[in-house]
Amino acid sequence: MEALLYSFFAGTSTVLGVVALFIIKKPGNKLLSTLLGFAGGIMMAISLFELIPEAIALGSMTSAVVGVVLGAAMMRLLDTIVPHSHMSGKEDVSVENPEKFKELENSMKRMGYLILFGIALHNIPEGLAIGAGLEASAKLGLSIAIAIALHNIPEGLAIAGPLKAGGVPIGKIFLFVLIAGLMTPVGTAIGMAFLAISPVFISGSLAFAAGAMIYIVNDELVPQANDMHNHLANVGLILGILVGLAIF
Repeated sequence: MEALLYSFFAGTSTVLGVVALFIIKKPGNKLLSTLLGFAGGIMMAISLFELIPEAIALGSMTSAVVGVVLGAAMMRLLDTIVPHSHMSGKEDVSVENPEKFKELENSMKRMGYLILFGIALHNIPEGLAIGAGLEASAKLGLSIAIAIALHNIPEGLAIAGPLKAGGVPIGKIFLFVLIAGLMTPVGTAIGMAFLAISPVFISGSLAFAAGAMIYIVNDELVPQANDMHNHLANVGLILGILVGLAIF
């Protein structure tokens, strides 16, 4: 029960990232480019500084590599089924050009859902980590939960930015971000249900989430952010990586 409580508070901290967007109206290209770059930096940091090293530590280099490849392959398959198109920031997407404006909204909405999927996916093995930490000691479990709660805040912002730009109502954004966060206690519940769950399975799950997120960053976030404003995209990307480095 203690593990579920810890993971619930850690997971639901994602909604704090949405609060920052309450005071922002429809993001312009410069702000959106920075947010997309930031989201990409956070997701790269999660993958490279947390998920992959932990996957190797819990399993092996082989299980980590296989997981990353499978995660990226799954996103490639999804990309084939639901093709995308990038909008350039140089195009006229004002209200005077409603077709281009709608196309941009749809692109942002799709990207927001992909980020939501990637972060929700990686929250499941994070929940497993909280449960495993508590099995070792209460202090370790609490430390893991606090760390996850801190880095879930910018993750919530990473999800909310593109969804808001895509015209998704703020109430739905809160709901979607909350659902993504609740994947953390779901992961803990899975771990509790299968107490003898293999560390190799956890390793593969962590690496799978990393592969999926790296694919999303390179295929979706970085190209779109650079099209809108390449300098601010780089600023956002570097900030996201630095924030990730500081909290992981």
